[in-house]
Amino acid sequence: MIREKERRAVSGYAALAILLLAMAGAIYGFVQGILHQDKGTIIASIVVFVGSVVLLAGLFVVDPNEGRVLQLFGSYVGTVKQPGLRFANPFYSKRRLSLRVRNFESAHLKVNDIEGNPIELAAVVVWRVVDTAEACFEVDNYENYVHVQSEAALRNLATSYAYDAHDDKQMSLRGHTAEIAEHLKTEIQARLNRAGVEVIEARISHLAYAPEIASAMLQRQQAGAIVAARTRIVDGAVGMVEMALARLEENKVVTLDGERRAAMVSNLLVVLCGERSAQPVVNTGTLYQ
Repeated sequence: MIREKERRAVSGYAALAILLLAMAGAIYGFVQGILHQDKGTIIASIVVFVGSVVLLAGLFVVDPNEGRVLQLFGSYVGTVKQPGLRFANPFYSKRRLSLRVRNFESAHLKVNDIEGNPIELAAVVVWRVVDTAEACFEVDNYENYVHVQSEAALRNLATSYAYDAHDDKQMSLRGHTAEIAEHLKTEIQARLNRAGVEVIEARISHLAYAPEIASAMLQRQQAGAIVAARTRIVDGAVGMVEMALARLEENKVVTLDGERRAAMVSNLLVVLCGERSAQPVVNTGTLYQ
């Protein structure tokens, strides 16, 4: 694998000043050579002027957060990252490569989760180039490579988890967003290491059931929510009934036999677990009538 080699280029301002002085001297020498009919001076002036013009091609500009990959006849020489006007061998090819942080959102992919349910999902990936040599020479088009591999990792992630978990121990796409995002980032980074790219963040931006099963899954979620809510209500009601009976016996408010105790428990559970407000009934007789 080709690794990045950072190269320090000469200041372009100093090189530009020297080349301009050389060109001015060449022009002056050419004029003097013509006036004095000195062929040697004329030829030397022409050579210096042409050489200075050729060397001007070695000047290039490096913007902040940018790298210039230098090659000499196909051989990698190094990468210049110092911003400003720089000078290098005029025969070097100088490819511009952005080192800025970039992001993109993948297309809405339709895949099956681990339970076989068709779902739609998309992700936002934040990335940047950290090794210019790998980005240039290890893959054909590093930007397209990042997009394709990110979508491939997203598809693989979707097939590894269920959309929604039936219990708290099972990890799901909807219920464990932080863990899923970390897993997605790790998997994308593993695929992009060869391209000299660092994944800063990867997070699911869209997650939904496919339209053909969305209504059925909505009913399933509603049923699960109802069951969970009723379970919590029953647990709370049983605790309240136990506390009420214990307080009655502790304070000796009333003594209940087994039959009346069961009736009170039944009435309290109906009141506490019922979906409608209880209607008060005034008992004008005795406890047993």
